[in-house]
Amino acid sequence: MELQDLKDKKIMLFGKSRSFSLEEFKMQLKAHEIELRDEYGDDVDYIVDGVMMTPHESLKSDEIYEKKVAEFINIENLERALSDAIDEDVLMMSLKLSADKHRLINFLTNQNISDEFYFKLLSMYDWGDDDFYESDENRDVTASIIKRFYTNIDRNHNIEFSKLGLMHLVVQTKDEKLLETIANLKPLRKSFRTSEDDHGFRIVTSIATNIYTPKSALKLLIKESNTYVKRLISMREFLDDELQHILYETMDKDVWSSLTYCKELSDDLYLKLRDDDSYAKYMAKYIKLDKEKYEFFQNKFPSSLAQNETVTLELQNKLVEHFLDDVKESLAANKNISYEIILELLEQNDEKVDFAIYSNPSTPKDILYAGFENINNHFAIAHNQNTPAELLRNIYKDSGTNIHAVLAQNPSTPIDILYQLQLDSRYERYVKENPSFGKHIQQENIGWQV
Repeated sequence: MELQDLKDKKIMLFGKSRSFSLEEFKMQLKAHEIELRDEYGDDVDYIVDGVMMTPHESLKSDEIYEKKVAEFINIENLERALSDAIDEDVLMMSLKLSADKHRLINFLTNQNISDEFYFKLLSMYDWGDDDFYESDENRDVTASIIKRFYTNIDRNHNIEFSKLGLMHLVVQTKDEKLLETIANLKPLRKSFRTSEDDHGFRIVTSIATNIYTPKSALKLLIKESNTYVKRLISMREFLDDELQHILYETMDKDVWSSLTYCKELSDDLYLKLRDDDSYAKYMAKYIKLDKEKYEFFQNKFPSSLAQNETVTLELQNKLVEHFLDDVKESLAANKNISYEIILELLEQNDEKVDFAIYSNPSTPKDILYAGFENINNHFAIAHNQNTPAELLRNIYKDSGTNIHAVLAQNPSTPIDILYQLQLDSRYERYVKENPSFGKHIQQENIGWQV
């Protein structure tokens, strides 16, 4: 729709505008030299059917349509055209000078403006000293954030008015700008140092753990949040050197302990922390290994080394050759264990090592099939999320209570078996909490009460 085609034309609106208040709708039309009539007359050029039309308005609209005495314009197309034509700089200056909070909220609830412009307007909003839902105005603005950015909001009715709505949005989103914006919202910053019982704190921790949260937001959390949040950031899978050093400089030993979980821990921090055994033990398990690091840790923490997923085939061979059973058991559970080492460990016929191998999701399927021939391995294989459905079916047929409980919790267990297991009260809760079963129920849309 081209607004210039409506210049000097007269429009009659039945009902109300969807995205603008009536006053704002008039102002936007007037800016394009379009006249909005309060009553219908023969000189009206266009009719617009809005929302919340009265029965009388509906009848009048139908009458005009039948007589074809005026053209009809789609309200959504008109509002979108008006929104696209807004001079953002002029509007922002007008809002700033007038301090018209009600008008600002009306624009924030307008779904037709761009996300970029929305963020600019949101930065102008004054939250006052209230929480997200403590005032009607704050509630409407909070709802506008969720409604605009929450995926599939139609399937989550009224989530925009839930106190946990923002948390669910943060968990869901991949939008760095949105995450940065939410992190800086005034009501949230009051929750940076609160407790886990505070709904705002749940939003904070969700931002700290979202892999798409930008560095600027993480820096803000490190600067202003409590130790628990700093530790969450310390244990992020991808943490660059700058953030590592900012965290180290907090001089918080609990944060230092969490940094030892960092696979790509910087060399200088590694050297600063490694001489303290309470830190070294965890670095041996998580840090990216090379020969020098392996040799430093091997005598004190061989079991931790065996759990390190960066341990190479050469180093795995050293662990098998030189260390005791508890080390071999740890290596057998390592998701990066090599095929050759699996075969070597299985030859030793160690019950605990065998269990670790057959329950390891990285164990190749041919080894699982071979292990299935021994009934003693069925319990471990039933644990394994990588076990083929065929084997899980056979185990279900030939097993008892203990293994059925394990199958009820395994996401790879075939759906038809889960249906059977949930009929038994002993396994019903396990099945309901099984993510694969929950996903199936949601996709089939047949409903489920937990």
